[in-house]
Amino acid sequence: MDTSKIKPHMEIIGADGVHVGTVDGVEKGRIKMTKNDSGQGHQPGHHHYIDAGLVADIEGNKVRLSANGDVAVTMETH
Repeated sequence: MDTSKIKPHMEIIGADGVHVGTVDGVEKGRIKMTKNDSGQGHQPGHHHYIDAGLVADIEGNKVRLSANGDVAVTMETH
C-alpha cells in the first residue's frame, strides 16, 4: 500500500466498518493516530500507532484496515 496517500484527518476504519481512530500522520511505516481519537479504551493525550501493513484500501477520506477494529487496536504499538 502506498502510504503517501494517507493524509492527516482521514478516518481509520476496521474491516468490520468500526471506527478505529483519526490519522495524524505516517511515521516509520506506522499510522500515527491523533491524541484525541486513538481508539476506544486508550488514554486520551497519547498518540497510538497502527502498522501500515494493516491497510487494505484507501477509499475517499477513509483508511480501511484488513483487520477488524477491535483486533487492530490490540496490534497498536506505543
